[in-house]
Amino acid sequence: MFVITLRYVAGLDQIDDNLQAHTEWVDGQYDDGVFVASGAMTPREGGVILATGMARAELEARLALDPFQQKGLAEYQIVEFTPRRVAAGLERLQG
Repeated sequence: MFVITLRYVAGLDQIDDNLQAHTEWVDGQYDDGVFVASGAMTPREGGVILATGMARAELEARLALDPFQQKGLAEYQIVEFTPRRVAAGLERLQG
């Protein structure tokens, strides 16, 4: 499992101009079963994504297709971990 943080390195006007394309890319990751949770940081300085079900190299390849990444609007940090305990209903996330 991975926790991905992305921090905006561009102004919110540029982020907003590219938000629809980013959202469509995020939707595709949910459709593929890769993302299990995502959302904007508070305050709005970037976002957080939980991803599972692939090797790190595949995740990095997918992140490279994010319009925010392709246009240099955000920087990404990936933390990999193995969930040992999860809340009821989230058992599929355990490693």
